[in-house]
Amino acid sequence: MQDEKDTLILEELKRNSRASTVDISRKTGIPRVTVHERIKKLVDKEIIKKFTVIPDYKKLGNETSAFVLISYLPNKLIQKEVAEKIAKVPDVYEIHLIAGEWDMIAKVRGKNLEEIGKLVLERIRKIEGVAKTFTLACFETIKEEI
Repeated sequence: MQDEKDTLILEELKRNSRASTVDISRKTGIPRVTVHERIKKLVDKEIIKKFTVIPDYKKLGNETSAFVLISYLPNKLIQKEVAEKIAKVPDVYEIHLIAGEWDMIAKVRGKNLEEIGKLVLERIRKIEGVAKTFTLACFETIKEEI
């Protein structure tokens, strides 16, 4: 179980996973050796799953985001298997099983809405077990975490 020190360290790593233990120590007031030991324990306990980067998607040409609501069509595949197939489609960044009128929601990215439309029509909708989709385009992202 994490405590206040672990929470402070995790917050600093979420801001910048490349931050050194010295930088984290300076910002949190926790001794450097303690920061190092706690990060190692957080990794060992798999509280920290991985260290990663957040790309600037505009500079990479995938500046348009959308969320795709997906309805599941029961068949030989179970819903989770359909979601796993969707997860393998390039430019699908997230897929979640949800409650309510829709069964899944996917976060997708593309160069523009036309490209996202092709992704939905030519890839996602063709997956066995996808009954229908509803796409919501993003105007602007205010907050995004990994």
